[in-house]
Amino acid sequence: MIREYFVGTSLREIEMAFDAAEIFVDLAHQPSVGGQRRTLVEQYYHTLDWTRASDARKFLKVAESVVADLDASGQVSANAEYAAAERAKITSALSSDGYRYEDGQFIATGSTSHLASITVSPERIDAPELHRQLERIRGAIESDPALALGTAKELVETACKTILEEHGVTADDDWDIGRLVKETRGALKLLPSDIPDGAKGADSIKRLLSNLGAVVQGLGELRNLYGTGHGRSGRRRGIEPRHARLAAGAATALITFLLETHWERTD
Repeated sequence: MIREYFVGTSLREIEMAFDAAEIFVDLAHQPSVGGQRRTLVEQYYHTLDWTRASDARKFLKVAESVVADLDASGQVSANAEYAAAERAKITSALSSDGYRYEDGQFIATGSTSHLASITVSPERIDAPELHRQLERIRGAIESDPALALGTAKELVETACKTILEEHGVTADDDWDIGRLVKETRGALKLLPSDIPDGAKGADSIKRLLSNLGAVVQGLGELRNLYGTGHGRSGRRRGIEPRHARLAAGAATALITFLLETHWERTD
């Protein structure tokens, strides 16, 4: 599939495609295939651990670059038939492996980022940035987990600032995510101290509200370790899509609760 496509290219093009996807090459590996191009592709393949989601994602980046090249080539009428046929082979093969090609990316079929519950809700608040952040998270879960993680934290910060503004509170630029959420909970009367001791299930509700702080702290710590926004050592390994899905799920669950509480008390 991908290997055979590269047979019709140059060795330099192969190197550029795999290097751009951060895939190493093992030039000592001697595969039982014929031709320099097939050999070079197999030498790149040899460094991949196909059981690791992060390595599979790297390969998908190569496939995405190939499809993009075929789409560009297909704009020339003389190449259109060949480009369409090769594109169909690649997308069909990856479809059999559980990936669909959409908006320049191969996405795992059935993969969700747990964002469905929040897709409509932000429309009740005039906050275009919320929409942009949600779209950024959806698009980055598989292709750039670090970006999705960093944006999940920003999503919480944006939701809190939006709610606070509607309560006449201006967030200080020095407030971190923990302070923003605490001030928002205070404005919404969602602090444990706001729950009467005699209320039904008071202890459980107070415990859940206290745990919101742990969610926020975890998001902040993960973002600092792996998210976008900080320069890091080139040797540090990144996070995988499952971690980004966890962060996105936690962030959207939190802001859904905060936004729904805000709407309920302002309607």
